Amino acid sequence: MSSTEPRSGIKYGWSPTTENFSAEMDANLLMLGRLAMPNLYIKDRTLTAPPGSPAAGDAYIPAATATGAWAGKENQIAIWSGSAWVFYPAATGWLAVATAEGTNGKLIVKVSGGWSAGISL
Repeated sequence: MSSTEPRSGIKYGWSPTTENFSAEMDANLLMLGRLAMPNLYIKDRTLTAPPGSPAAGDAYIPAATATGAWAGKENQIAIWSGSAWVFYPAATGWLAVATAEGTNGKLIVKVSGGWSAGISL
């Protein structure tokens, strides 16, 4: 049996014979690889439906009234794994760069209720 770190959601504390160790550790490593980079790059945060042909690793923030695979996932971080959308709720204070906004993108911050308007880079 494992425990969950409350801030990051990462699993830890398995006993040597824990049955789910491999699956939980794989999920931890994927989350770290996708989110723990120096900068989180978001392709777009104005779409309400998933794009038709995302590339593996593409990240979006579904806009209000999202539909399809994004329904109910508004303001979360949606990352295309190569075969399915994976969603991560962002915590207040997380930073990201919305690359489609402005010439060089905008630095955005997760605030209560959504994301900030952003600062042009």
